[in-house]
Amino acid sequence: MDRSQGTDAGLVLAGRYRLGDVLGRGGMGKVWRAHDEVLHRTVAVKELTAGLYVAEADRLVLHARTQKEARAAARITHPGVVTVHDVIEYDNRPWIVMQYVDGPSLADQAKESGEVAPREAARIGLHVLSALRAAHGAGVLHRDVKPGNVLLARDGQVLLTDFGIAAIEGDSTITRTGELVGSIDYLAPERVRGGDPGPASDLWSLGATLYTAVEGTSPFRRTSPISTMQAVVTEEPPAPVNAGPLGAVITALLRKDPAERPTAAQTEQMLLDAMEGREPRAAQAHVPTQRFPEESRYGYGDGSGSGTPAGPPRSDGATARLPGATIPSASTASDRPAPDPGPASAPVTRRARSRWRTVLVVVVAAAVLGGAAGLIAMKYGEGSGTPPGASGGTAAGSTPSAPGTTPEPTIPASEVPDGWHRVDDPAGFSLVVPKGWERQVNEGQIDYTPDDGAHRIRISVDPDPDFDHPYLHMENMEEQLSTRLPGYQRIGMEKNTFRDRPGALWEFTWNETKDHAGPRHGIDQMYYGGPGGPEYALYLTAPQEGWEASREKFDIMLRSWRAPQPQQ
Repeated sequence: MDRSQGTDAGLVLAGRYRLGDVLGRGGMGKVWRAHDEVLHRTVAVKELTAGLYVAEADRLVLHARTQKEARAAARITHPGVVTVHDVIEYDNRPWIVMQYVDGPSLADQAKESGEVAPREAARIGLHVLSALRAAHGAGVLHRDVKPGNVLLARDGQVLLTDFGIAAIEGDSTITRTGELVGSIDYLAPERVRGGDPGPASDLWSLGATLYTAVEGTSPFRRTSPISTMQAVVTEEPPAPVNAGPLGAVITALLRKDPAERPTAAQTEQMLLDAMEGREPRAAQAHVPTQRFPEESRYGYGDGSGSGTPAGPPRSDGATARLPGATIPSASTASDRPAPDPGPASAPVTRRARSRWRTVLVVVVAAAVLGGAAGLIAMKYGEGSGTPPGASGGTAAGSTPSAPGTTPEPTIPASEVPDGWHRVDDPAGFSLVVPKGWERQVNEGQIDYTPDDGAHRIRISVDPDPDFDHPYLHMENMEEQLSTRLPGYQRIGMEKNTFRDRPGALWEFTWNETKDHAGPRHGIDQMYYGGPGGPEYALYLTAPQEGWEASREKFDIMLRSWRAPQPQQ
């Protein structure tokens, strides 16, 4: 099997599961729609692609995790947990055959609609909580509750999936010493600090998931893993503005101290109240009181001295006032108590924040992020279509970087995929390309192609860009190209962060009528290498037929990218 080409639709696994189209992809692998030709039913098949390009030791860890995922799900009998039907071996790696859910994930739903109505989010939360209670009763912690792992069936069912990093009571740990696993903006603070997770950790992740559902954005996601972990541990989320009565429940679940969070039974009653449109009064016992100065030094207060905030909470850790909360008399910023982040650091004040950043650097340095196991378990993206490496996360083989810097390449020389090689371009940049792809220069743009441009990677560099953000440049380009490319269709265009710098991702299709005629697909990652430039554009285009394999090449190319080094 040519691993650089990926798995093809139509493949039959174990003599019975015929792969169809790809339902979704993430750092660990892909999920396929498949047909069980023995029982004549549709199933979902999870393919572990992460182990293809890593060392044997990392591959064994990943495979063990996959087996553990199946065992964890099999221990839970609950209609809200995706059923595992089978685990098979193919291409020297395990594949999981699961229940097929006809419907989007909560991440897709929130992205498509912008936000989920509070009462509907509360209903979804009740179903996820019920599944978590069943898991906890079976001795299983999920440890990766997030919108991408909550599936919304079209018949109204809500199911929890992906127990790939679950902790099973009595089972030996698979993660290596110091390794952080899970999507970091949904990790509970105690996990970031290196403590042992418990049921309250899954409830914290549920709170962050519900926040994303109603607000349309993750509460703690920042521009890098370091700053995201710092936010999880030391900062309160912006006050939810679209949550209605669910807001108090979210705030209660997001308490930094696990002991101060509501129990599962308390959470259930609160969610029931919110789903029925009632104010969950029990939540106020878990909501800290906020103090506001008479004059807002940071522009958040209304200056009236009423104690009512006019916008998001202050950055020093105070939480927003919720309906029914008591506001004490106004005080100055200097006497506001700071929250206690726990045993890993001193109480957080503005002066202590830089020290906490150092602590987090040490935590990440201690984590095993070198192999794909560490990287992919800490995937930063969640179902957004943003390619690995383009979301601000730390990728395999890279060193976590401070905001505003470009991390080291994510594919070290020892882990270049079979059939690929690294090229150091005369223009100063470096990347890996498939063997046989040759360099061409077209009007100042550098291509790598095996077939005179039918498939090609194109690198463009603008040392002095005309736009304040790559997204604005993309919008301008789209305005021009949409009238020039026959049958142009936008697949997606969104701002993102690439190597801790402002970026944007654009994907589109069109029908080519000249060279390489036929349906074509293009994807472009732009980002600024520094304030005001230079602007780098990393682009791949290929025929629509076989796009899945081409998209995998784009992901690999992005992970390997090294920008030109600045002149000394």
